[in-house]
Amino acid sequence: MTIPESQLETWSKQGSVTQSSTTYQIIRNALLDAKAVYADKTFEVFLQGSYGNDTNIYAESDVDTVMRLDSIYSYSIKDLPPEQQEAFQRDFSAATYTFAEFKQGVVTRLSNAFGADNVTPGNKAVRIKANGSRRSADVVVCYQYRRYLRYKSAKDYEYVPGVIFPSKSDGDIINYPKRHSENCTAKHQATHNNFKPLVRIFKNMRGKLEADALITKGVAPSYFIEGLLYNVPNSHFSGKYADMASNILKWLQETTDRTKFVCVNEQYYLLRNDIAVCWPVVNGEKFIKAAIQLWNNW
Repeated sequence: MTIPESQLETWSKQGSVTQSSTTYQIIRNALLDAKAVYADKTFEVFLQGSYGNDTNIYAESDVDTVMRLDSIYSYSIKDLPPEQQEAFQRDFSAATYTFAEFKQGVVTRLSNAFGADNVTPGNKAVRIKANGSRRSADVVVCYQYRRYLRYKSAKDYEYVPGVIFPSKSDGDIINYPKRHSENCTAKHQATHNNFKPLVRIFKNMRGKLEADALITKGVAPSYFIEGLLYNVPNSHFSGKYADMASNILKWLQETTDRTKFVCVNEQYYLLRNDIAVCWPVVNGEKFIKAAIQLWNNW
């Protein structure tokens, strides 16, 4: 027996939107406060994660916010031919303002806004405790990263925009949250608006698998579930939810070589063991196997 359509329909629904939106606006307003020591710098505040990508489910409560400094940036020019690398180095000048100053200013601003006891700088993000109607939230403090695709001059260049931030456990982490969000939306539109509901279904399947002790918590983060379904051909996102879930699981089971699966941002392969922003192979395989087992033995 497979999972009934009625259960899949329930699982496809988006979680709380109003409370999450309110939380984000409160945090955004705090970060944009004119009293912040970094107020004269160039930066951008935006959403990432499940709420930002409209794939949040009822079991999720955290609001993930990115606080990206644009006054400085790190870069990669390794894909450029030698003459373009030389042109870049000729035009580039190092900034005097540091990321450490910016991050400390953000922590101070959040502590002043929400109370020092409610704000905790962590390994990868600044954690803000829930309070009243405000949900718990993570603020990723980072700065701009550019992977250059072309550089002819200071007025003629092309790069893939990303973010970079230091992590005590994994060193510098480079990711592309805006590209991730854009590609999620494009996939959703290309699948007749079925991609995001199916992501929510698979995230609820993960919750069931965790509750039944078929996988442990942390094996299948939402980011990687989005990535897994991103690689499924658009033609499998058609019909009733039961049809789509069955077709996706069958395709995953039959696709034995998953080494070319990409992250949604298309800047990394999805299943890799040596990069912090990729899904460890054993965990990805565990989730796929357990999801198939859950479907077949409902």
